[in-house]
Amino acid sequence: MEYTQKGGRAITFGQLPDWCEALRSSLTAMADSLREKVRPHGAEGAVFYPEDFGLFLGEKATEAIQAAIEAAAVAGGTVRLRKGDYISGTLQLRSHVALEVCAGARLLASRDLVDYPEMHARRLTVQDTSMGMHQSLIFAEGCENISLCGAGVIDGQGSPLHFPGEETAQGTPGRPFLIRIIDCRGVHVSGLTLKNAACWMQNYLNCDMVLLEGLTVRNHANYNNDGMDIDGCRDVIVRDCRVSSGDDALCFKGASQRPLERVLVEDCDFYSACNAIKVGTDTQGSFRNVLIRSCRIGGLAEDPSGLKHPCADSAVSLEMVDGGVLENFWLTSLHITRAWSPFFLRLEDRGRVKPGDARPGIGTLRRILISHVTGEANGPRGSYLLGVPEKAMEDIAFEDVRLRQYPWEGEAPDAASYPDLKGVYPDAHMIDGIGPAPAYGLWVRHARGVTLRDYHVTPCGEDTRPAFIDEGV
Repeated sequence: MEYTQKGGRAITFGQLPDWCEALRSSLTAMADSLREKVRPHGAEGAVFYPEDFGLFLGEKATEAIQAAIEAAAVAGGTVRLRKGDYISGTLQLRSHVALEVCAGARLLASRDLVDYPEMHARRLTVQDTSMGMHQSLIFAEGCENISLCGAGVIDGQGSPLHFPGEETAQGTPGRPFLIRIIDCRGVHVSGLTLKNAACWMQNYLNCDMVLLEGLTVRNHANYNNDGMDIDGCRDVIVRDCRVSSGDDALCFKGASQRPLERVLVEDCDFYSACNAIKVGTDTQGSFRNVLIRSCRIGGLAEDPSGLKHPCADSAVSLEMVDGGVLENFWLTSLHITRAWSPFFLRLEDRGRVKPGDARPGIGTLRRILISHVTGEANGPRGSYLLGVPEKAMEDIAFEDVRLRQYPWEGEAPDAASYPDLKGVYPDAHMIDGIGPAPAYGLWVRHARGVTLRDYHVTPCGEDTRPAFIDEGV
């Protein structure tokens, strides 16, 4: 495979550096610790039924369900939706309460926006000031030991017919989230099928001890249909979840301006028409000690919404653009399909903050190990690592990567024709107006300490580009 070097050398082919083994050891130990510490919990106490709080067949269930929640909060307990459909506006969870949707029951979001009062977070975050996200079906703030569980369905009924709006990165007023949980400790969401939010499906912001397990997520009703957004949380496990989304499937954010630390993601499917696994774009906080293993990721077989496209822009997208530090990530045992760019890493200087906050400097992106990756039906855009001249990303290693992808059949683009793309919204499609990545295997610019060991990308046909281009630092 052809290798083209321009400028300082960034890519090394061969043995992994010592930090990789140390990272594997520390994150394996972290995962073992999390599995002991972050355990399922249910509310102890009595069971409460909305039917006992004035719910009549055919009426909206908001008041009856909320009354049951308030009663359960007195001594801790479970609010159980046992059968049939419950149509509701915003429900506010309380500490030591579980909301259970049983098999055969559906919690259906009201289609009337008036049923979603704005719930403004007590602690102002970048998300509130830049995105205007204040409405949701289920809301919790400052709670302990809360649970959403059961084998039933929560359906946001969020189609553009009822909640219109354009796809945007600057705010989604009038399109409620399904779940928004802020500043809570002990959050357990399990077993449910979550579908058809008007915007993001679920947002966990500055929470501790979060366990998401056994969820089926289908979010294709509208624009900005993320699957899971985890923002500034600590001690988190995501396991055995099956996520299909029109926007980012699993997204880590830093708009809470708090650190995201000690996260284990395992045995999940993340399929998206945007990015399967993503950090960003809000990265005002830091991201440390994350292990993602044994997952199937990439694009959709087909777009059920008709609003986007089936392929993912990227499978793994790590974007540090608002300050902050991203370090100590290990992604291993991944299978990638239908991603135009299997890997996209971006370091830039957007610097989005709350009004009145000082603009941060360029952030840090370092110590990332991606190992044991297979896949097919990817490309043809190609993977790329793009920093800025002022600061390089560093210490990035790929081991045992074996991908098959569609070839680029047009003229091979010249790497020199690509600017540094400052001020452009950071996603892997940011280069599409110019062309694909100038290398089909990996294009590296403004990075140092990039190591490739057994990194193989095989075009399914003749590709006019070299395998690797290294523009270094």
